[in-house]
Amino acid sequence: MAARKPPKVSFRWWIDRQIDQARARGEFDDLPGTGKPLPKPTGNDAATDWVLREVKKGGHDTKALLPPALALKREVQDLPETLAAERTEARVREVVADLNERIRQAYLNHHTGPPLTVALVDVEEAVQDWQRSRAAS
Repeated sequence: MAARKPPKVSFRWWIDRQIDQARARGEFDDLPGTGKPLPKPTGNDAATDWVLREVKKGGHDTKALLPPALALKREVQDLPETLAAERTEARVREVVADLNERIRQAYLNHHTGPPLTVALVDVEEAVQDWQRSRAAS
């Protein structure tokens, strides 16, 4: 553990000194990624970029990181693709009813994050769209 920062010394100088000493001791030698280019910035902060890379590397869906208001909006946008995988009208109705219930609950319990602007999905319209997409394929 590093010693405490002496009084009347700037944090920047103290941190730079700690890094220089660690470098001199060889603590940065042979780190993973040494000599490789840094990933291209996405406009997010470094911590967000790191989390996104790790989640994708693990084969997980990054939608799980969205705040509830945005996750529901994304789910409504992806609904036609989701319903296309369903085989029965009853299951389509069940999926849409479940989504609508989660939207209702989100409006009742929404306290933080971006504003909730997603509307309930019309079940009959979703079923008709599903039927049209099945007839077309």
